[in-house]
Amino acid sequence: MFVSLTIVRYQRLLIPVALLAMAIHRLPLLFNNKCSFWKLMGCGKNRTFDINPDWQQWGLLAVWDRKEDFDHFYNSSIIAWWWKTFCKEQWTILCEPLISHGKWSDKEPFTSKNKSIEQDNKYINYTGPIAVLTRARIRLAKLKSFWGNVNSVAVIMAKAPGYVTSFGIGEAPFYLQATFSIWNSVEDVKNFAYKSKEHTDVIVKTRQENWYSEELFARFIPLASFGTVNGADPLKDLFTH
Repeated sequence: MFVSLTIVRYQRLLIPVALLAMAIHRLPLLFNNKCSFWKLMGCGKNRTFDINPDWQQWGLLAVWDRKEDFDHFYNSSIIAWWWKTFCKEQWTILCEPLISHGKWSDKEPFTSKNKSIEQDNKYINYTGPIAVLTRARIRLAKLKSFWGNVNSVAVIMAKAPGYVTSFGIGEAPFYLQATFSIWNSVEDVKNFAYKSKEHTDVIVKTRQENWYSEELFARFIPLASFGTVNGADPLKDLFTH
């Protein structure tokens, strides 16, 4: 199983084209039987949960059985043609799922049906670079509390040791939100998640106040990245080392 996240940026004048893409790109994805799960998403401005969308930046997350299936999509699909024609930048990261808990649109997209003991051991023993996805459907009655607490976590995350980069993504503004972040090591993620007071406080509030009606947490092994976003490949040094 391979997971791809592609981030594309449009010129400001082409924002209407970007909005159109969110509608018409659903059709080829619906009929692509090599893609087991996909989400077309908007992006936040500050690389994390953000109440203000970045209308120039958009994303596609997809799950493929084989890398060859992604390669065919990336080289030959109408969506790939659209990106090359209308986008000023595009960047992709390819990952292998390591562990996943929870559901996304009532599915478990990153959980293999043939999960083995070998995969469990790989999760236990893996210590290298890691990509982390946190995604939630926020209860409408909890929106004020959610947005009043997440900004402090975003600021701390960007300054945390081992943090490389992140993207705020989501199917809809305000209540369908996700963050995809990349770190130098599993240990760096653990230190941020469990030793940062701001983050642990938000986790406690999440449970006490029952913010989410659906949530998912997943970790991935980054395999490759290519292209640019905001003028650079943010993972160039990660794969160089």
